[in-house]
Amino acid sequence: MLILVTGGCGFVGVNLSHYLVANGYRVRALDNMVLGSPDHLEGLDVDLIEGDIRDVSTVERAIDGVDAVVHLAADTRVIPSIENPKFNFDNNVIGTFNLIESMRAAGVKRLVNASTGGAILGEVDPPVHEGMVPEPISPYGASKLACEGYLSAYAGSYGMQAASLRFTNVYGPRSFHKGSVVAHFIKQILKQEDLVVYGDGSQARDYIYVDDLCQGILACIERGAAGVIQLGTGIPTPLNDFIEILRTVAGEDGISFNVRYEDWRPGEIRHTYGLIDKARDVLDFDPQVRLEEGIRSTWNWFKKQNSPAF
Repeated sequence: MLILVTGGCGFVGVNLSHYLVANGYRVRALDNMVLGSPDHLEGLDVDLIEGDIRDVSTVERAIDGVDAVVHLAADTRVIPSIENPKFNFDNNVIGTFNLIESMRAAGVKRLVNASTGGAILGEVDPPVHEGMVPEPISPYGASKLACEGYLSAYAGSYGMQAASLRFTNVYGPRSFHKGSVVAHFIKQILKQEDLVVYGDGSQARDYIYVDDLCQGILACIERGAAGVIQLGTGIPTPLNDFIEILRTVAGEDGISFNVRYEDWRPGEIRHTYGLIDKARDVLDFDPQVRLEEGIRSTWNWFKKQNSPAF
């Protein structure tokens, strides 16, 4: 089975490519190399295409001969989506439309789409679940909702076997240029810079280790799952608690850091975590990596890197 991974040189894409190859699948990766690099897949037997999902001819070339698609390519940044909603729309909505139209023309039916948890639902009382009515409060959340809608329509109209997986906060090794809180805070600590928290640190997130996420994605491919499914741990962790885990892990290497608190930012969800009952039932999904274990693994990976950023 040949699987196309869009955004294949990004954080999740690289980890997923390694995971798929280790499980006997062939992988083709498509990436525009804005944040990714071919070096991220070095030593891995992957067919790599450099190009952008906004370019139809590139997408058609990437789709040729594949059996399934995992769609990870996206502009995933909440605050920049507020500052430049058109860029977010072009990448996420138009790019996804190009992909599913090319799949329809090529007769490729099976698609696993990376969606999002909190951003698509807006500010609601957790725990969130698949039955809630989405009310996004950022253009990023709106773009992901639009993609879910198109996938549902293509499933109903053209028989596409499409699943939208609503990821929670994914973290882990190989998060080269990821701007989410785990990778960002670790990089700040290693550069001996203060951590900046917007708000009082009470905001809670559901952090899922990337290997657990890859297990869920592969289960979705193998079982032909469809519809909206949340992938996370189901465990909320306040940001201040997460910072204390970082203090413990960094302290084991004799490293300390300061935290600076600033005003809340508009468009960001303050508290979110999800129920994963559907993922357990449909995918036999069972995340294994505890947060402290995952943070320690991620910290050790970043320490080993020779990037000038550190």
